[in-house]
Amino acid sequence: MSRPVVLVSAAALAPQAVAMLEAAGYAVVCTTGYPSEDELIGALHAHQPVALLHRQGFINGAVLDAGAPALRVVARHGAGMDGIDVPAAAQRGITVTRAAGANSRAVAEHTWTLLLALAKDLPSITAGMAGGLWEKTSRQTRDIEGRTLGIVGYGAIGAKVARYAEGFGMHVLAYDPYLPGAGLPGPGERVPTLADLLPRADILSLHCPLAGDTKGMIDAACLAALPRGALVVNAARGGVVRETDLLAALDSGHIAGAAIDVFETEPPPTDSALRRHPKVIATPHIAANTPNGAAAMATGAADCIISVLAGRTPKLEGAIVSQGTKIASAAA
Repeated sequence: MSRPVVLVSAAALAPQAVAMLEAAGYAVVCTTGYPSEDELIGALHAHQPVALLHRQGFINGAVLDAGAPALRVVARHGAGMDGIDVPAAAQRGITVTRAAGANSRAVAEHTWTLLLALAKDLPSITAGMAGGLWEKTSRQTRDIEGRTLGIVGYGAIGAKVARYAEGFGMHVLAYDPYLPGAGLPGPGERVPTLADLLPRADILSLHCPLAGDTKGMIDAACLAALPRGALVVNAARGGVVRETDLLAALDSGHIAGAAIDVFETEPPPTDSALRRHPKVIATPHIAANTPNGAAAMATGAADCIISVLAGRTPKLEGAIVSQGTKIASAAA
């Protein structure tokens, strides 16, 4: 009797995750590279997997229908859910999970790498050195200690960023309307609204998901509310920031610099004004791409699949985004 299939929408999956799935009795099939919608539909038709471990692209109703009737779980290799039409999955009785918090350390570390490089003007100073300049007396960089870091989104990543900020002697403000309770599960002062945070933040760091209420949230008005000379760091999702408004704020000098790992369109055009701007440090959505981060996301997603299909709760807190109705028969 053939084993049920877990389809991976990528050319490879961390060996630890493959071993977990195979030990649980599943066959793991990876696509060739990151598939287009048509390629993914073809793979679903061909393999009829019980689970799709999703890494890249957008999972819409047409893709979900291609997996019918076998498909029971879509597991996100990561925490962001903007690549999956969750309501469409719920309508089809398919459970959606995410590797919540699995990549938090890697993303928090990358955030701080971007933040420090931006505050200390490292790219331009390094370029000057390579070009023969010695700017010892003509350059000044920024202090971190004593400054205020405004964090938007205080989940696993935001909380780690706050802990690192505490070590640097920064004051942390946090805004997260979805965080339960009145306090914070880490250091910082919680503020009730974004409007309360912005005027006090010397550096703004974004760690919120891309959703209906966050798309374009950081717009011209929000950027204008930051103190003149503030810095913006975005390692969350590109669509949270209106890029045209950020460009205008950088050009006017109101925002002194931005460090960006994510863009509204990925990859952004090679002639993108934002990725080529002299006040911008840009990386290619790579914050979670460390060996430990990738392995944690893969094994977290694998555990979600194994647990849900076995009728258990996944190990990662908050892993289940939407509970489907096909799971009752999953163990059969």
